[in-house]
Amino acid sequence: MTTGAAETSRTMVGRFGHLRRNRPRPAGEKRTSIMRILVVEDDRKIGLFVITALQQAGFAVDHAEDGASGLGLALTGVYDAAVIDIMLPRLDGLSLIETLRRGKVATPVIILSAKRSVDDRVRGLQRGGDDYLTKPFALAELLARVHALIRRTSEASEPSRLLVGELVLDLLAREAKRGGHGLDLQPREFSLLEYLMRNAGRPVSKTMILEHVWDYSFDPQTNVVDVLVCRLRNKVDRDFPMKMIHTIRGVGYVLKSP
Repeated sequence: MTTGAAETSRTMVGRFGHLRRNRPRPAGEKRTSIMRILVVEDDRKIGLFVITALQQAGFAVDHAEDGASGLGLALTGVYDAAVIDIMLPRLDGLSLIETLRRGKVATPVIILSAKRSVDDRVRGLQRGGDDYLTKPFALAELLARVHALIRRTSEASEPSRLLVGELVLDLLAREAKRGGHGLDLQPREFSLLEYLMRNAGRPVSKTMILEHVWDYSFDPQTNVVDVLVCRLRNKVDRDFPMKMIHTIRGVGYVLKSP
């Protein structure tokens, strides 16, 4: 890492480190219904192609055009994977990745680079990258590698069932039950229940729900969250004396075991 890059990375860690400490990654938070990818690419044409392809594949995407901004996002956000170019202004890609690994950020990273030699690929993997894709590349290959990387890094720890009290969510069969009784959930209701169960006991705001269930598709002031929570609550709590989904006035919602 060059002296300038080291100074930039230390400055960014100092600026955003407290945010990351105050926002620990809850177990399971990473895997939500809409997976989020960080793209750090300064070439606007390539960046647009990559972002569009990822969004069309169903991912939510955050984009930074320089290494310092990318580091700030990576330190304060929760991502399923990151796609990072090597040649970036303000902070090069390898220094960015190295800083993340020193900070114990385990987000899997695909490196994009025009450098094709074996030594360059080895150097990228040694600095903390998980995969290496040379330019020019086919978008289909990038998507395949993103899916494979997420699958590979989550297989060991990703649960297939979520359990909160008598509420059971089968992520593979896409089935929900409470007290042994099946709940007929629509896809968006299932996604909301999954997010609430992954954060059981922790209040989640409307903005957080919009981010993870809708990917910022609506104004936080909209009542779309209230409507969906009402529908879900009707199915989860209606036939049971003890309620599990609670409203916290001025904060949002929380799911608790009765």
